[in-house]
Amino acid sequence: MATAPSPSVVTSQAGNKDHFGFALASLTTLFFMWGFITCLNDILIPHLKAVFNLNYAQAMLIQFCFFGAYFLVSVPAGGLVKRLGYQKGIVVGLLTAALGCGLFYPAAVSATYGLFLAALFVLASGITVLQVAANPYVTALGPVETASSRLTLTQAFNSLGTTIAPAFGSLLILSVAAGASAEAEAEAVKLPYLLLCAMLVVLALVFALLKLPHIDSQEESQPGEEVVSALSHRHLVLGAVGIFVYVGGEVAIGSFLVNFLGQASVAAMEEAEAAHYIAFYWGGAMVGRFIGAAVMQRVPAGKVLGFNAAMAALLVVIAMMSQGMLAMWAILAVGLFNSIMFPTIFSLALKNLGPATAQGSGILCLAIVGGAVVPLAQGLIADAAGLSISFLLPVLCYAYILFYGLKGSEPVEVKQ
Repeated sequence: MATAPSPSVVTSQAGNKDHFGFALASLTTLFFMWGFITCLNDILIPHLKAVFNLNYAQAMLIQFCFFGAYFLVSVPAGGLVKRLGYQKGIVVGLLTAALGCGLFYPAAVSATYGLFLAALFVLASGITVLQVAANPYVTALGPVETASSRLTLTQAFNSLGTTIAPAFGSLLILSVAAGASAEAEAEAVKLPYLLLCAMLVVLALVFALLKLPHIDSQEESQPGEEVVSALSHRHLVLGAVGIFVYVGGEVAIGSFLVNFLGQASVAAMEEAEAAHYIAFYWGGAMVGRFIGAAVMQRVPAGKVLGFNAAMAALLVVIAMMSQGMLAMWAILAVGLFNSIMFPTIFSLALKNLGPATAQGSGILCLAIVGGAVVPLAQGLIADAAGLSISFLLPVLCYAYILFYGLKGSEPVEVKQ
């Protein structure tokens, strides 16, 4: 499997913490941007659902195309980054994402749903390249012992982007679309995505000119050492399933929030108003990551993961079985407990993999395709059985994560 190599920092300023600090600060802008762009899908879904008169399953094709790119592009992206290096890979990712944003203009002009999906796929392909390049870059910029802490911190800025995006999308997309014709509603996405296109191009130019620490790849194994597949590690395989269901559950809930809050039995909110409340869901994830980073200094990561999964499942069940403000705030509070799940599952799954770490990282990136599959499956359930009942699927996702945190994350190598 062609994946991005395990990183090691090689720089003329080795050991210069200020130099590393500058690099980390620069990388946080990337985490912010792709969090911002990803969360805009939660605004696009109800918007395009209304514009094109889609059912839930058809609307979930937005997430299917977006997160499907992770599955199709992760392996080629790893090969690209391996050839170009991490910094140039970041530049290519930014330019590809900018192209995807630019494609929203012709999609809006033609008011064609298929073109919107194609633009989303190109945009997500660029973000996939950024993920493959930036995540190992962050882990390399400092001691191995604090790599998880650095990744959790940068993920918090990713959550900052997801917190701000709903207000941006509501202001420039949903509010503009109110009462307009179908063509005008489709064109409401022009301005926000052209602005994002310009910002991504500027970021690409900045990263092309920055003097960042150079990263070389480590050897996969020592001469004469037997190469063991990452798939021989049970906790890695179970962790990949964990990433699949976590991303799927988190994205599915976020995707249906506007429609859930719009139900008469919950809050009966208009789309533009409901969009503002998405910020509480993603903002909770940001706050939870700062809290979780501190808690996991004293409590084993697996136990924290299990506790958070149990609380998330409980809150979703409460939202399904109740009405009004209780249902609304229960589903929004799930974001707080989602917070530490991705970086924690990721780090637990890679534990003790040794030379197979790079391959394992690639497998985990492929598992992000859960964000494509689970929301689509929930859309099918919502069409067949109702929106509230469909939230049983995320409950099952969190039940698996509870198992993984308490039991499945224990490293046990499978005998070949």
